[in-house]
Amino acid sequence: MASSTVTSAQPERPPRPNLAFRRLRGKRSPAEFAAAVRRAAREIGERVSCDARYVGRVEAGEIRCPNYAYERVFLHMFPGRTLTDLGFAPRSSVRGRPTRTTGESRGAGEPYESYDTRDTQDLYETHDNNEESDVLRRAFMTSGATVAAASLGPLGLAFDAEAAGRPTRRAGTGEAGALEEAVRRIRLLDDRHGADGLYRRAAAPLRTAYALLDAGASRQATADRLYTGAGELAISVGWLAHDSGRFDDARSHYAEALATSRMNADAGLEAHAFCNMAFLARDAGRPREAVRAAEAAQRAARPLGSARLMSLLALREAGGWAGLADRVGCEQALVRAQTFFERGPSDTDPEWMSFYGEAELAGLEAQCWSTLGDWPRAARHARRAADLQDPHFTRNLALYSAELADDMARAGRPDEAAGAGMRVLDLLDEVQSSRIHTMLAGTARVLLPHRRASGVSAFLDRHAALPRPA
Repeated sequence: MASSTVTSAQPERPPRPNLAFRRLRGKRSPAEFAAAVRRAAREIGERVSCDARYVGRVEAGEIRCPNYAYERVFLHMFPGRTLTDLGFAPRSSVRGRPTRTTGESRGAGEPYESYDTRDTQDLYETHDNNEESDVLRRAFMTSGATVAAASLGPLGLAFDAEAAGRPTRRAGTGEAGALEEAVRRIRLLDDRHGADGLYRRAAAPLRTAYALLDAGASRQATADRLYTGAGELAISVGWLAHDSGRFDDARSHYAEALATSRMNADAGLEAHAFCNMAFLARDAGRPREAVRAAEAAQRAARPLGSARLMSLLALREAGGWAGLADRVGCEQALVRAQTFFERGPSDTDPEWMSFYGEAELAGLEAQCWSTLGDWPRAARHARRAADLQDPHFTRNLALYSAELADDMARAGRPDEAAGAGMRVLDLLDEVQSSRIHTMLAGTARVLLPHRRASGVSAFLDRHAALPRPA
């Protein structure tokens, strides 16, 4: 990761070396320890780009508190210990900063733009004070241009005031790195909070990404990273639109990503775009298009060598067959999905697939059986998905529980449906997803005739009191 060329004010106090973390490294070199961190991340389905430089920064005390992904990995590596035991500061001590007025200077460890912590505390918790701040501070900067802050929470993405215009110089590795980091941040925030509160704020960085593409890059390797990063960002923004019920916007963003993949002959990006297009077509009631998009995704993905990717794409195809009421086609695709999944993860699995594990496999299969009207079978898979889901993926936990509630209601088990629905309601303070709200509304309608069943009345009353999503 390139270091910042921006001159910043010095921190108020020098960092204190993290001696506890240094002791845990033991006799391993920083590079060996970083490799162990990456292996531990893969064990729990996380992806962190840990290297010797990151380890050095932690030990030097420059990173006072790791982001959530690193926290989960470190606690997995050292069970029974807390962040404090590992030598880090409590998250509460570094989670926010007061609003600054225009013109005030930024400390070296602060996010790029000013923001009010009352509005962004939860988002800030996903962002290190120091970790990767160099890239974020430079993000989407253009030489000689007037730069304005485009807020995506505290992601710190800045863009040219004339974002639709051409930047004044070609992009370099700093911009490519910032673009890649923006995609990771959006995915992390979506995992925890859902799409509804993020979609509008993600539009400005996406405009900037394509402005950088138009400006070009000084090296082909950097240009390739920019194309891939812009395409992945378009897919991420498309998913935010998709999950918040803006299907036309999602279709446009996915098509933009597909065009980007074709221009750069990027098979991985093409497979990802078709994968999401298949999912969208299924949700939009176009099941035959879903099947064809999933088939196209599999053709693009086959040379990539990722069995897990092929498994997910087979599930996308199965969802299309289910929508066509083709039980045989659906079952065949589900068998292929399971077969590919059992081959296990590999280094060829795309970074964006960090969400795909046993829980997602079970959840998507539940959706197929639900579409086919096999409610008891759908409920079994939905329950398994909810039981297996890592609590970090709050949105997916709410989604699987909502699927379970709906399947139970339609299978004639209103009391169990109400219990699952209550668990979803408990998560809605953290999750904003129109998809989940829509599912709960359908469940509530099915349960209305069963108000006297155990727990149903309480669920219906609490659901009725929910604020309607905008």
